[in-house]
Amino acid sequence: MLNIALLQIKPEGSLAGNLKKGMESCRRAKELGADIALFPEMWSCGYTIPQDLDELRAMAVDREGDFVNAFGELAGELQIAVGMTYLESFAPLPRNSMALFDRFGRRILDYSKVHTCDFGDERRLTPGEDFRVCTLNTAQGPVSTGAMICYDREFPESARILMLRGAELILVPNACPMEINRLSQLRGRAYENMLAIATCNYPASVPDCNGHSTCFDGVAYLPEAAGSRDTCMIEAGEDEGIFMASLDLDLLRRYRAKEVHGNAYRRPEKYGDIIKTEVREPFVRRDRR
Repeated sequence: MLNIALLQIKPEGSLAGNLKKGMESCRRAKELGADIALFPEMWSCGYTIPQDLDELRAMAVDREGDFVNAFGELAGELQIAVGMTYLESFAPLPRNSMALFDRFGRRILDYSKVHTCDFGDERRLTPGEDFRVCTLNTAQGPVSTGAMICYDREFPESARILMLRGAELILVPNACPMEINRLSQLRGRAYENMLAIATCNYPASVPDCNGHSTCFDGVAYLPEAAGSRDTCMIEAGEDEGIFMASLDLDLLRRYRAKEVHGNAYRRPEKYGDIIKTEVREPFVRRDRR
């Protein structure tokens, strides 16, 4: 089993406080048997996006700076993978980013949120450019892993391209209310792509969040079962805590090798409209970038 610790924790209101609490939470995750520790979205600042651009830039941290690298060193010390999140210094405006370290402390994936919420505060951030997949070395062996962040989840293309690039597991830092429809999106993305999706949200004590961190393994059918099964491995409540999701990689890989979803029977030659850039009514928005 691959054990993923969902760090559903409340920020401390300062960079130093978040560093201390984040490292303590990773240590606790290790004690609980975690192979991977995953943070909620933009942990360095607790998903705070000031209106003042100078204040926003001052709040951002360097991707090669002490805050980010501290978690790489900790990953190597604890021998667990760590998916940590931060407001990244970037020009012209900061990015909403994640760094993934393997159990040896090696940085193997950097990802910045592609689908920024341009209808709100995230218009003051720079969008990311691409979806990447890496081979994550864990104590349970290598796992083909990708990432998407919060609003990325609402576009089926995000998970689809990660699947096409080989992902077995998608890590999803989050900061919003995870109600039935957003949870259904994650369930659907896992099901249709035959992969696991682990999402970590802030607890309900954080404004506009409500916990409900989840892991869906994407395995809908078993040979010995007459009907479909629940793909939800865990759904946390609203309270702060560290919640462990156990993922059966062998089961997932056997399922991916024989079931009908994912890329097994796609007809990409029929999907040309998917990559057209024209936006028609009723979807035209003046603030779209």
